Amino acid sequence: MENKQVIDVKLAIRNAALKKQLQQTVRTMNDYLLMDPDDHQPCDLLILELGHPTKEEIQRIQTIISQGKAREIFLVAPAPDANLLMQAMRLGIKEFFPLPLNEVDLDKALRRFAARSRRPEPSHPGRSGQVISIVGGKGGVGATTVAVNLAVSLRQSHSDASVALLDMNTLFGEIPLFMEIEPQFHWGDLTKNINRLDETFLMNLLSRHPTGVQVLPSPGYLNGHQRPTPQIMQQLLALMQSIFDHVVIDCGQATHDTALKTFALSTHLLLIATPSLPCLANTNKLLRSVVELGFVEEEKSKVILNRYIKRGDISAKDAREGLGQEVFWKIPNDYVTTMAAINQGRPLNAVAPRSKIARNFDALAQALRPEENKPVKKGWRLFGG
Repeated sequence: MENKQVIDVKLAIRNAALKKQLQQTVRTMNDYLLMDPDDHQPCDLLILELGHPTKEEIQRIQTIISQGKAREIFLVAPAPDANLLMQAMRLGIKEFFPLPLNEVDLDKALRRFAARSRRPEPSHPGRSGQVISIVGGKGGVGATTVAVNLAVSLRQSHSDASVALLDMNTLFGEIPLFMEIEPQFHWGDLTKNINRLDETFLMNLLSRHPTGVQVLPSPGYLNGHQRPTPQIMQQLLALMQSIFDHVVIDCGQATHDTALKTFALSTHLLLIATPSLPCLANTNKLLRSVVELGFVEEEKSKVILNRYIKRGDISAKDAREGLGQEVFWKIPNDYVTTMAAINQGRPLNAVAPRSKIARNFDALAQALRPEENKPVKKGWRLFGG
């Protein structure tokens, strides 16, 4: 059964007669709703009248796309400019209409867009998986190590658990190196084709690790990739939660608008710190900021103390005082095993499954599982380490 969706359309038309003609055509389409020109909310479809010169118009289109203001754009112009059309096609523009406007061609294009907008029902109706976002209190604290090994432990904690791992570092994310995979696609391929996003398209982009974890890495090189917008992340995570039990996101140190939107959509926000006073101070500032600004509820934000040494210079009490709250979890310091896993491109429980740190990640995965899915266990402790 198809989803019945209302398609929001915005017109950016200078010519009054053309604008009236477009309004009349759109209003005859059952699935379409014209938005108020003063409404600054993103639209599904923007019909844009091009002007001159070409360079400024291309920059205008790029800005609209990068800011997530429209899911798709139709272009209208007095005469086709071959250079402009080529650049527009590279930006993902599918429809161009020369003037005078042919209403039959416009009607057909609107029907094609409506068909593309009808998403199939999710394969797993009723599922709403949890989103676990991982962010470093500062650089070099091991956020990617935590993300990779937590994802693998979540996958292996239950034979039927489905897990996705996203690398939302802007560029040069290291997850493929940590897992020794050579992905064909990355999130740049998703953002430039966001109008195609459905379960089939998403699953074709993901790379399956031998553990069963499905990976969406970041781009591995500079090539003008469009960064995911807050609107794209909301659309992507809603779909992923309908497919996966757990979605683990390596956010690096990001605090831009998209990262903050991701935090707000998360079931758990794990802030990774190490036992050093500068890192604890930075983590405290980050924690207070995202909570006080209303992006994350305090009970959803949890501090993970990585590389913890029981009798080190910074005690658990010192960490608690530096953070202003309890430490949720402590991951023991095991440099040798961790570096062996990273250098081999394998998760910890594949390199040293009986090591204290590998078992610690398994316990963390159990602690983060939804209450209804947790096994009954005597003497269960909140803290690892």
